[in-house]
This record gives sequence, structure tokens and C-alpha cells, in this order.
Amino acid sequence: MFDFSDEQKMVAKMVRRWCDEKLAPATDALERNEIQPYALMRDFAATFGLPDMARAAFSRMKERVEKGADAKKPPPDDAAETTMRDPALMSIVAMELSRVNPGFCMSFGASTGLAGGAIMAKGTMAQKERFGLPLVTLEKIGGWGMTEPGAGSDAFGSMKTIARRDGDFYLLNGQKTFITNAPYADTIVTYAKLDDGRPAEDRPVHGFILERGMKGLETPPPMRKMGMHTSPTGEVFLQDVRVPKNQLLGEDESAPAREQVRDTFHGERTGILPMCLGIVERCLEESLRYAKERVTWGKPIAEYQLVQEKLARMFVHRENVRNLLFKQIWLVKNGKKLTMAEACVCKLYSARVATEVAMEAVQIFGGNGYMTEYRVEQLARDAKLLQIGGGTDEIQIGTIAKALLRDGLPTR
Repeated sequence: MFDFSDEQKMVAKMVRRWCDEKLAPATDALERNEIQPYALMRDFAATFGLPDMARAAFSRMKERVEKGADAKKPPPDDAAETTMRDPALMSIVAMELSRVNPGFCMSFGASTGLAGGAIMAKGTMAQKERFGLPLVTLEKIGGWGMTEPGAGSDAFGSMKTIARRDGDFYLLNGQKTFITNAPYADTIVTYAKLDDGRPAEDRPVHGFILERGMKGLETPPPMRKMGMHTSPTGEVFLQDVRVPKNQLLGEDESAPAREQVRDTFHGERTGILPMCLGIVERCLEESLRYAKERVTWGKPIAEYQLVQEKLARMFVHRENVRNLLFKQIWLVKNGKKLTMAEACVCKLYSARVATEVAMEAVQIFGGNGYMTEYRVEQLARDAKLLQIGGGTDEIQIGTIAKALLRDGLPTR
């Protein structure tokens, strides 16, 4: 796959039109936190019929499950489910949203993809209907709670949040941090180690579905951040939060959540790729335009070779990220999957070049690039988080190197 189809390009134009008409005019207010992104997220979903599509797909899945089918294997002739799972269309949405406001894309993805996706993928049918469906339809907002103050990249080994059995409940105690949407989330999928008497390092990790208003669950106001201002980030405090057994994700203590979480990490890392492409393309477009318009010493700065070198490198990065994205889409469409090392390559390279391209755009704009009036300033701040969230650059490098040393070059 080397390009999007004509139909996919038409969808991209429609999404870009919505971004130009709705998201771009609201971005200043979103960045100043005068408004939150959730009403616009619901407007976007309604504009493209996502809630109705999700409900219809769920109803058909429920009917199939009642007849004995596997809920995780949608039939190929179900247009709604096929469309919603289409990696090309999902990438287009992330690219177009990130061109205008990466923070908006992050909040949208964390709610529908991380929180909603975790429940729809791993929950029981009752959990999918009660908790997952309202998230993927944007009726409710979700958060996904893994990171802790002392357990970032070492998410499992250093996890301190504990779940203890208490009759028909679990008591959760601990703290999560840097959680997207936490200050406003209605539903939070939170992970904890089950205290089963074994040493802490050997205890199984499980997911729990929490609801706002539970006694002992506290979510302070949003944190102040360098970038991604549109995306509220916060902490989650758990003090003897009583969680019913039917809100253990999957309702199966014999199936620890480590593989569930690894799947989510994998999706998070590959999901950053289209976000990066959106940032790179917007920065390159803005830089090309500005370089032709800005005149110094009697000629446009586009005629200076040092500026040309920056533009050329931006384009090289754009082509590389775009090719990685198409490889990823092609694999998914053909029933294959990137290895963890390949997923780490996608995140490592695309996040680094998104930051580099955005900073070079600021440099090309000069003093104007440092002003909030010019969008490259926002994109540069937002891009930096993509080198940190979902596993830092250093973690990606370590994972790639270990896989190469263990398995050699990947082959198909």
C-alpha cells in the first residue's frame, strides 16, 4: 500500500473540513482551558455518525454471541464493524485532528481507544454494554490508568497500587498519575496488583473498571503542562475504593492483565504514528508557505540554502513516516501485526522527527515561530510529549536492541 484510496481521501477532506470549521476556531480557547474538549469530541462523533455505527455494530455482535459466535471475530460482511476497525480510516482521523490540535486527538483517543477499547476488547458482554459502549459512543468520557509516580516505564515491576479481596468486592489503594482525561472522566480503567499472598513482584496485575463518584476515588484538577494543553491530564487517588467483582475487567482472576496491557501499549505506540505524520505535514506546509513569503535582504528566505536544507530534511522525514504508516496499515489489513520491536521503531522514529520538524518550523519562522499566534509553536510543544508518553525514546531503543539480539532481523 503506497497511498490512500479515493474514498479514503474523500473522508480525509471531510474530516479536514470539520477541523477547519469547528476545531481550529476553538483551539485558542481550548489551549487556554477556557473550554474542555469533550463537547467538540461529541460533535465530531455525531457529525460522522460514529455513535449510531457503534451501537449498530454492538447490537449485531451481541446477537452473534447469543448464538454462540466469538465476539472478537466480526464477520467480514459487517460493514459497520469493518469501517470502525479500518486502520486507514482511523489513521486519517488521527492525522487530520493532529494537524490542528494534537491534544484534542490525544483526549479523543484515550477515551475511545484506550479506555473504551480496553473494555470492548477484554470485557465481558455485560461490561461491554454497560461501560464500553458509552465510551466508544462518546456518551461518557474515559481514562486509562496505568502510570504511577514511581512506575512509569517500569509499569509492572514498580506498580504499588494494590487490590485486596473483600467478600464480593475488591478494595483498591494506590495512586495513578499523568492520566489523560482523569480530571473529568466518567469511567476509568485502572490496573492494580492483586494481593494474593505472594511477594509483590510476583502478584498478578488486573484491570478494574471504576466510575466517578465511587467512595475513596479522587481526581484532582488538571496538571499544568508544557504542551498538550487541550488534553486534560491528572492524577487518580484510590483509598479503600470498593469495586464489585463484576467490575474486574473480564471477570476472570485466572487471566492476569499483563497481556491485555501489552496489547494496549502496542496499540498506543502504533497509534502515535499518524499523529506524528499530521504534525510533520502541517509544519512542513506552514514552513513552505512562510519561506516563500518572508523576505530578508531583498529576497524570500526560501532562496537561502540553509533554509532549503531544513525544508528538504522535513520532506525526507515526512516520506519516511508516511511509508511506515502505510506498512502498518497494510499489515493490519492482511491479518498481520507489527512485532513489538517494529512498533517501537515506528514510535521512536516518528516521535523524534515530529519534534525535530516542529522545532525546525519554529526556527524557520524565527521570532514569529515563538509566538502563540503561529501554530508551529503549539505543535512543537505538543510533539515533545510523543517522545515520552507510551514509553520514552530510551525504552523504545532498549526494546528494539533486545529483540534484535534475541531474535535477529525480523522476517516475514
